[in-house]
Amino acid sequence: MLSTETSASPAPLKKALTTPLLYFFILGDVLGAGVYVLVGQVAAESGGAVWVPLSAALCLALLTAASYAELVTKFPQAGGASHYANLAYGPFVGFLTGFCMLCAGIVSVGALARGFGGDYLSEFVSLPTAPVAIVFLAALAILNARGISESTRANVVATAIEVSGLVLVIGLGAWIVVRGDGDTGRLTDLGTADNGPAAAVLSGAVLAYYSFVGFETSVNVAEETRDTRRSYPKALFSALITAGAIYALVGVAASAAVPTATLAESSGPLLEVVRAAGGVPTVLFSAIALVAVANGALLTGIMASRLSYGMARDGLLPRFLTRVLPGRRTPWAAIAVTTGLSVLLALTGDVATLASTLVLLLLVVFFVVNTAVLVLRRNAGARGHFRVPVVLPVLGATSCVLLATQIEREVWWRGSFVLVVGVVLGAAAAAHRRREQRVTGDEPE
Repeated sequence: MLSTETSASPAPLKKALTTPLLYFFILGDVLGAGVYVLVGQVAAESGGAVWVPLSAALCLALLTAASYAELVTKFPQAGGASHYANLAYGPFVGFLTGFCMLCAGIVSVGALARGFGGDYLSEFVSLPTAPVAIVFLAALAILNARGISESTRANVVATAIEVSGLVLVIGLGAWIVVRGDGDTGRLTDLGTADNGPAAAVLSGAVLAYYSFVGFETSVNVAEETRDTRRSYPKALFSALITAGAIYALVGVAASAAVPTATLAESSGPLLEVVRAAGGVPTVLFSAIALVAVANGALLTGIMASRLSYGMARDGLLPRFLTRVLPGRRTPWAAIAVTTGLSVLLALTGDVATLASTLVLLLLVVFFVVNTAVLVLRRNAGARGHFRVPVVLPVLGATSCVLLATQIEREVWWRGSFVLVVGVVLGAAAAAHRRREQRVTGDEPE
């Protein structure tokens, strides 16, 4: 059943999150490992003015964030984009939206696994990327299966480490410029041999968009937030703007301190800033970056395994995925399957391709969310909810289409395959649900 209500409603969740706590929750989710890995790829697409596509990606993310702010305050329930799609378009689109979110998580873990096996790790040991990715994902799967009782405290520590690394890069970049070794002229170098300025911004923004994803998962704590109507928009927009400012400064620091070609060729681009500055052990920064990558992959892996478990429990995926460890009560089958798929992706794609695939899947989700805002305007929802001008979700949906046109053909092939699988599974789930209703005599709601 994909009904929004049940005959026996579960007990409400405790409202414990204040605005500051929600702000740090969202900030910690957004300030992940993407910027540690992708700055070089963005430079390859856009030229030395890395801060421009990063800023453009922030503006585009804020458009969709505005739609989330309205929907979260209007329907303050766990379920996220899949729930809103179900309300607006019915269970089939709701399933497809949830399936895209699940696949995006699996792709993200694969991309981070490849990032873990790159230049940051080579500061400690030189190993081929493929076996490193396999061992890395297997270790994360074991940690995932042990349980997540300490995940909140671990995430706070890891987030603090991630932020310290980014602040260090900003400071080192400024020092390089002050001592005369940097080149601020690169900050206005927009475009490459293949892309003019406009195309460079759009193609770079597709990759930079990956650095801002994570805010959409905060909808799942809406039920646990005090005064959601006031707290959520403030926390959401403040966290995104904070992350955007940090990312833009990181882009400025990296581009001014390191030649664009060096950034583009490195799988650990921020490490190049540390090397250029000197005085800071590169192994120290590499350790910080590896913590950021591992934390991002672990949290995303937990989300993907729990989402697949939940969808299987609701009859939307094979029931096998609901199997749990007797003692730990963790979904070992879902963890094994999602990890296996991440391994496959890590072995068959590079970081840039995987990141673009993730963005493509999320663009589908975000398009549905932006249009759902308009469809659900006829539904009153919670009283006094946050309301955005109509033009913002329209621009948000348009931005999703615009970014999708910049994604390469190879990425479209991967993404289209995922969408086709989602359509088939969604149709099968809908047919199964109709058969159950005929057997039990229940009428669809």
